[in-house]
Amino acid sequence: MLPASFSVMASMSVTTSIFLFLAETSAFVPHRAFSPLPLYPTHPSACRSTTVADASDTSQATEVAPKEYTKLFGRLAEKYIMLDASAGLCCYSACSDCEFREPGGGYRMSEMSAARPKWIPCYEKREQPANNKEHTTKWSADIFGEGPAVTEEEFVEKVSAMAFAPPLGGSFCSAKDGKEIEPEIIRCFFRLLVREGSEKLTRHRMSTRMKELAGDEEGLNWKNFEGALQ
Repeated sequence: MLPASFSVMASMSVTTSIFLFLAETSAFVPHRAFSPLPLYPTHPSACRSTTVADASDTSQATEVAPKEYTKLFGRLAEKYIMLDASAGLCCYSACSDCEFREPGGGYRMSEMSAARPKWIPCYEKREQPANNKEHTTKWSADIFGEGPAVTEEEFVEKVSAMAFAPPLGGSFCSAKDGKEIEPEIIRCFFRLLVREGSEKLTRHRMSTRMKELAGDEEGLNWKNFEGALQ
C-alpha cells in the first residue's frame, strides 16, 4: 500500500495539470464579435435618435446627433404657406357674425409667414386668384422637377442637394453645419412616405401622405415631423 503522503502529492499533481490545461485552452476561445447598432433602423416607424456603442469600450455610447432631423426639416420647410383661399375675403375687424372666425377666437387665415422656415406645405402648388397669388412648394420643385416620381436613391440625392436654412424647431443647426446631412435619415423619410410595396415615390403620394402625418393640416410643422419619424 502506498503511503498517505504519496496519495496527497499525486492528487495535487493531477489538480495542477487540469488547471494548467484549462488556462492554456481558454486563450484560444474566440471572443464574441461586437456588432454596433446601425446608425438608423431601416423600419420607418423606428427612425429615431439612437446610440452607437464604441467597439473598444462597450460601456461608452455616443448619441446620434438630433441635428440630422433638423437638417432634413430645414431643407424641406418654408417660411411661407398658403391656407384657406376664401379667408382672404375677411376684413379682420372682429365682426360679431364673421364666418371666418375660429371657435377659439382667432381667424381662418389665407396665408401665414414666419421669420424662419416653419412648415413643410403638404400641397404641390396652390393658387389664390382673388389675391393674385400662387405658391409652388420647394419640395415639389426640387425633388420632382424632372418628373412625377423618384426612386429612393434619387430622393436621397435630390434632398441632400436642397438648400438648408435653420428652421423653427429642433436642435439649432447653423447654415454652415447644415450643408452636410446623413443619407440614412433621408432614406427613413422616404420609406415613411412611399406606398408600401412601391419602389417609387410620386409627387401626389408625398403630398397626400404628408397631409396624413400633419393631421389633415395644410403643413407639416416640427412637432408632427419629429413625431412621424419616431
